[in-house]
Amino acid sequence: MTRIRRGYIARRRRAKMRLFASSFRGAHSRLTRTITQQKIRALVSAHRDRDRQKRDFRRLWITRINAVIRENEVSYSYNSYNSYNSYSRLIHDLYKRQLLLNRKILAQIAISNRNCLYMISNEIIK
Repeated sequence: MTRIRRGYIARRRRAKMRLFASSFRGAHSRLTRTITQQKIRALVSAHRDRDRQKRDFRRLWITRINAVIRENEVSYSYNSYNSYNSYSRLIHDLYKRQLLLNRKILAQIAISNRNCLYMISNEIIK
């Protein structure tokens, strides 16, 4: 039986996979089967963590807003509300007043200019 010379397509496909896995360590960047498994794993992790990243950022923004609001105890000490629900009172009053400020913007205001956030919260109360 004569020898069959294979084409370049499979080699090209494997080279493309190796480029994807070039930053991996050990056999994960050298062996074709292992590269395939690690590529699938990496893409699954990336897909999952894009959703997790959105969750984590939202939690971070809420924490920052809450910390700044709690520092200013004057804001939500009215009507026997304690400081533990100051964040939720702020968000509730924002919605009642129909102020379109999302948590990301509020967190940026809280970091860069606390007095501005205090003014917003005091205006909402009145």
